[in-house]
Amino acid sequence: MTPTTASLIATARVFPVIPAEDLDRARRFYRDTLGFDIDDQPDLSQFTIHAGDGTQLLVYERARTKAEHTAAGFIVDDLDAVMADMRSRGVEFEEYDLPGLKTVNGVAEMDGIRSAWFTDPEGNIISVGTMP
Repeated sequence: MTPTTASLIATARVFPVIPAEDLDRARRFYRDTLGFDIDDQPDLSQFTIHAGDGTQLLVYERARTKAEHTAAGFIVDDLDAVMADMRSRGVEFEEYDLPGLKTVNGVAEMDGIRSAWFTDPEGNIISVGTMP
């Protein structure tokens, strides 16, 4: 890849924003099932999830949408341990058998990257994985 001159946005932090038809249901899932700390902003019909290294995920209220792609991804050090913990909390991982992507026990391995996907109660596809 040829180096380019970085723009001002190239050094900005980024955080995912995902929709929720039912904020209470989404809040219970992210706070009570997955164990995230959240900040409610009821006057704005949204809440913020606090994740590792100061990163955040914004969940806002809107009518149901249908996305067939990964909306957000969490990078972890030990995928097997994280998946075991999530399964103990009732999370079910997706199984895929697509050209170029096949999961075994919920995990796909590609070029040293191991990933798994689950859907939140709002239908958003979320990934969890390791990077080499």
